[in-house]
Amino acid sequence: MYIYTHYVSHRISQNWLPSGKSVKYATKLSNMEKIRTVIIDDEAPAREIIRHYLKEMDYIEVIAECADGFSGLKTISGMKPDLVFLDIQMPRLTGIEMLEVMTEKPEIIFVTAYDQFAIRAFELNAVDYLLKPFPKIRFLEAVKKATDKISSGIGKKYPASQLLVKKPEPASPVNRIVVRKGSAINLIPVDQIHYVEAQDDYVMIYHSNGKALKQHTMKFYEDNLPKTDFVRIHRSYIVRVQEINRIEPYGKDNHIAVLKSGNRLPVSRAGYKHLKEELKF
Repeated sequence: MYIYTHYVSHRISQNWLPSGKSVKYATKLSNMEKIRTVIIDDEAPAREIIRHYLKEMDYIEVIAECADGFSGLKTISGMKPDLVFLDIQMPRLTGIEMLEVMTEKPEIIFVTAYDQFAIRAFELNAVDYLLKPFPKIRFLEAVKKATDKISSGIGKKYPASQLLVKKPEPASPVNRIVVRKGSAINLIPVDQIHYVEAQDDYVMIYHSNGKALKQHTMKFYEDNLPKTDFVRIHRSYIVRVQEINRIEPYGKDNHIAVLKSGNRLPVSRAGYKHLKEELKF
């Protein structure tokens, strides 16, 4: 979490505006209803400064505020807002995890202190990505992007390079996967994952309590699962090294990985090379 209470208190007490020429981004949406907006952040000062800036925009209506991801999901599902200001690092469920399982698709502006999630946010079609503490002019730019998309009804995309001024740092390996099963949200700890299988535009995650389908790419899991624990053995399979019982030859230059569960997974030439490097045989 990132606390910036002093920044908020100072800016609000000074009724701060950007230096230099006054900027008016407020789009006149004469033929539209107000943009129904939800603020989701576990820090009250962060919600306060967003609410303060939005007061100047009579075409935006803040309909709810939430302090954690689970209540945020419930609110979005029930109230169906047009726009959401969303923090990332929150207790119980992160903003990225929320977006991955969200059935409703409002426009999203991420508001966070962490820049390493920017590329993933862009992949999930976020409108913008604000780094705390942000100047008001930057906030207005983000709102302008959102209102443009909502008023046009077209999902206008902005390049990833426009989400951040500086290049994001590499994200840390994930430690859990969030999946939706019906109306339930399930958290799968990474240490319970046995292997991941590609299935068209999805992946099937096999874990200690069953399996779960997730709309992700194999590249995502190859990049984000702990590299000390998982290895890609085939274009369609990533496996936890500790789940491998033995490697058997299969035809010419091919192999099979036999898991502790008895499942048999194909191993490509490149995958076999990765296994040799990992297991040092």
